[in-house]
Amino acid sequence: MKSWCPAWSDGMAAGAVASVLSTLVLALASRKEAGSACACLNATSHWIWGDGAALHDGPSLRYTAAGYLIHHAASCFWGVLYERSLGGRLEEAPAVLKVAGGLGAAGFACVVDYRMVPHRLSPGFELRLSRPSIAAGYVAFGLGLALAGIHRAGKKRFRADAP
Repeated sequence: MKSWCPAWSDGMAAGAVASVLSTLVLALASRKEAGSACACLNATSHWIWGDGAALHDGPSLRYTAAGYLIHHAASCFWGVLYERSLGGRLEEAPAVLKVAGGLGAAGFACVVDYRMVPHRLSPGFELRLSRPSIAAGYVAFGLGLALAGIHRAGKKRFRADAP
């Protein structure tokens, strides 16, 4: 298990990658299903503005920016927990195990997000997206966590191999 300092820095980076990748997948699904790439992020701002936020389709600072910031912060939170619990164990693991760890963490996050927290603190994607699209977003999130770890391991190997 990593100590909190490296888990914090590595987790923030992993969470950022996971946030961007999952946002891209969710926005594409939102464009297809809701007619607007912003609709799913607007729905996430229901944390602040209530479920009425999901009725807004277009981009706005009030709904879209707030929704993305909430999603990004939650992604970084999960990234830090992922790095704290699994990051040290996966440092030297092959990429396939990093991917499995990232997908497992995403699955755990999904269970917490949709089965354990109150509705007001759910991601809100369910207000605009189908379950398969939400699942694709969580898969992208898990792959983002894994990609960050794979990239970090590659950088360490490159530095170790340098003269």
